[in-house]
Amino acid sequence: MVVTAPGLSGRPLVLAGAVSSVVWRAVRGLAGQSQRRLCPTDACFPLRVPEADEAARAVLEHARAPPPLRRFIACPDLARTVVSRLGSSSVMEPVGRRPPVVLECEPGPGILTRTLLNAGSRVIALESNNAFLPDLESLKKKLDGQLEVVHCDFFRLDPIGLGPMRPPVMYSERLFENLGIPPVLWTADIPLKVVGIVPQKRERNLLWKLIYALYERGSVYKYGRIELNLFVSEKEYKTLVAKPGDARIYQPLSVLWQTACDVQLLHMEPWSSFLTNSKSGGLSIPKSVVLKNDHLCLIRMTPRKNLFTDSLTATNSHVFILMVKQCLAKCRTKLVDKLNLWSFESGKKLLRQIEIPEDITTGSLYPEEYKCLFEAMEQSKEFDQSWLYEDSIEDNSAINF
Repeated sequence: MVVTAPGLSGRPLVLAGAVSSVVWRAVRGLAGQSQRRLCPTDACFPLRVPEADEAARAVLEHARAPPPLRRFIACPDLARTVVSRLGSSSVMEPVGRRPPVVLECEPGPGILTRTLLNAGSRVIALESNNAFLPDLESLKKKLDGQLEVVHCDFFRLDPIGLGPMRPPVMYSERLFENLGIPPVLWTADIPLKVVGIVPQKRERNLLWKLIYALYERGSVYKYGRIELNLFVSEKEYKTLVAKPGDARIYQPLSVLWQTACDVQLLHMEPWSSFLTNSKSGGLSIPKSVVLKNDHLCLIRMTPRKNLFTDSLTATNSHVFILMVKQCLAKCRTKLVDKLNLWSFESGKKLLRQIEIPEDITTGSLYPEEYKCLFEAMEQSKEFDQSWLYEDSIEDNSAINF
């Protein structure tokens, strides 16, 4: 489908600092206050979900010139599938507990938005293209506090070194404060579910940005164990869940995400099922030589309650990340040799202590073993972090967020 860009309609909308008391109560669940209904009135429920051709016309009408490549859920059946997968969980939730708020990234024509609302979800829609905002705001007015709309790009939250900014770019602290979402303990229940499609152009960098933020408990993770439900390319999904032994795809991202989160595949969908605003009219599928890349994969990444310990903290987590990256730079290197470089002739003693074979290679170590190794190094008097400082500065500057 060839999409033209006739220009923007409407004006940018920014969420005011004073959020409606309904959304405040819905998000924070304040005790002792009367609770209003958080579902559509009978007169407008269920909401009508536009068909795919209507969604295509909406994208055609609101495309930017030149537009950044975006994908949209345009098929009602796919939207219902996504909502059903979001409702599934490997963890039993207490009876009567209010479900987490859903933060939807880039809803566009609002097919998934309406499907989520019809399922009873409380939705915060973050939309970066202000041409889509009037329709979302109109939908919000029909509901009784079940939907909030913000001119914001989730994937551009907390930029580094940009100075003053304006929506859709903003800091997560401002977003969460305006929404009345307070921080919770890391060991508390999931406070918020995020759902969206990771932008193709920056996919790998965004996965790095998110994993750094998670380990440092920064950005959105200041507010607790935020659950991500994201569509990523099939090749990136396979990298994230790769196991030791496959040197082609077992990478630092594999270790770091599996250590930090329970990563679940919820659904696989062909690229052709998604609407794009590509000017060429093509699907714009990224090329992949090593791995199949025929689908977008909806994956759930739930941070582990027990990720942080006395030895692995938000303060020293950058050291753990760098250790993993250095170990997997050459996956056929013997781990004991790498350890001996960091602390002369201390490698065998440390590996025996944590019961890891002395002849194991860095590419054969499982994610949980990397965490165990790091904790043992932190507790050992024979290993310090002096070997990391210079490389750490170079490593952080190499990633363009």
